[in-house]
Amino acid sequence: MFPQKPTICFAHVAYRLAERFDARNTGLPAFQVTSKAELDARIAEADVLVCSGMWRNDLPPLSPRLKLVQSVSAGTDQYDRAVIRGAGIRLASAQGVNANAVSEHAISLILAILRRIPEARDNQAKHFWRGMQGDFSGREDECGGKTVVLVGLGGIGARIGRLCQALGMRVVGVRRDPSAGAAGMEEVHSFRDLNTLLPRADFLVLACPLTDDTRGLVNAAALAAMKPTARIVNVARGRVVDEPALIAALRAGQIAGAALDVTVEEPLPAESPLWDMANVLITPHSAGETHKYEDNVLDLMMENIARLARGEDGLVNQIV
Repeated sequence: MFPQKPTICFAHVAYRLAERFDARNTGLPAFQVTSKAELDARIAEADVLVCSGMWRNDLPPLSPRLKLVQSVSAGTDQYDRAVIRGAGIRLASAQGVNANAVSEHAISLILAILRRIPEARDNQAKHFWRGMQGDFSGREDECGGKTVVLVGLGGIGARIGRLCQALGMRVVGVRRDPSAGAAGMEEVHSFRDLNTLLPRADFLVLACPLTDDTRGLVNAAALAAMKPTARIVNVARGRVVDEPALIAALRAGQIAGAALDVTVEEPLPAESPLWDMANVLITPHSAGETHKYEDNVLDLMMENIARLARGEDGLVNQIV
């Protein structure tokens, strides 16, 4: 039975979930932990766990009371479904809570590349005023007429596509099951068609979940299919891209550049060549962060708690 007044554990190193929850005055007991050691020490008190990066698949045996895991993230590849199901725990994702934020971040990265914003910031730091450019290769560019190959047409991907279209770009969608619809894009194709589409891409934008189908999807063969003026924008997961192959392609001028909000290892190791590449723009997996993030997650959590308390089976964004 799900308790009528469950105890909630918020486990996150940065997000102020407990603070925002307390402001709601729900009367439900709650506490926040900010380290794995704290989580281990207090997980046994929790009926509901709200977490993301602090999840470990050896946690269920430490918490016989645990009934619901509400993920803070839309991605749930860190959760072992069999372990969670075997422990009688329910799992829901935070899909949709950051659709606006991540899609706007992806567009910001595209615009930053085309308008050469990172270069302008670097010049500002050097007190250097760049003159007018006679060389086309040194000029800013515009969105109109560019082709985007967009991998992933969920809530985030579909909104990225609409924003690209609003800027005059042509969008070719790629998704696991094209029969699910084109989400308003000009075309829709399956993952297996990706490499045949890439020669058309000015931008390859990744907004898909990490699954067995997408892990390493952008590999050496995919990169070789791209034109040398093309760029990659990744707001999905780092492991969707073969990172050594990407580094090799960037070094060889096989593609023009990349804007990465995610990497294989996070934080990006200090020794990674990506840090020092002039044709790479890095943001620290911050695409989903906004002032509203905690409240958006809490809205989902409260709805799922209410459903379980009423004895309902279906959850919002149910995974298990």
